[in-house]
Amino acid sequence: MPTALIPLAEGCEEIEAVTLIDLLRRAEVEVTTASLTAGPVRASRGVVLMADATLAEVAGATFDLIVLPGGGGGAERLRADTGLLKRIRAQHAAGRYLAAICAAPSVLAAAGVLAQRRATSFPGWLKADAAPGLQLESAPVVRDGHIFTSRGPGTAMDFALILIEALCGADRAAGVERQLQRPSLGWRATAREDA
Repeated sequence: MPTALIPLAEGCEEIEAVTLIDLLRRAEVEVTTASLTAGPVRASRGVVLMADATLAEVAGATFDLIVLPGGGGGAERLRADTGLLKRIRAQHAAGRYLAAICAAPSVLAAAGVLAQRRATSFPGWLKADAAPGLQLESAPVVRDGHIFTSRGPGTAMDFALILIEALCGADRAAGVERQLQRPSLGWRATAREDA
């Protein structure tokens, strides 16, 4: 069973965190959520999340994927955690999957793993000079080798499904997506009330 670590910090974006946790678990990925400190984590809109452990408690564990939810305050706290940055560098050196959404690609840049890579983020959170040779893109999700980045809350579901495909294969990702009953945007035309 593939494994994933999702670090949670005060001010994280709850749509991103919960969507990633939920969809990865639907795909039967063993997800561990880990907070920077013990106790509940208050997300950016006041939703309170309870992590499975602290980062210190899972320090010796290896994960197939580390995925960072965004949210400005959450990303700033993750970026300031030197232990997490060290863990991200080790994950990168081992060639295991790294992913970040919204403001959190700035954490990958701070860890030094975005040099000569393509990436995206919430507008303004990742600057072209954040890493040597960084190529910023505006796509909803960008994959460059074992590193995945995404734009924000509205791209969280696609981001999670792409991570599932990488970890578990296209069939598992398609199965999870079918369960979600995601319509194409074409349904909006029929949902409008005629004036």
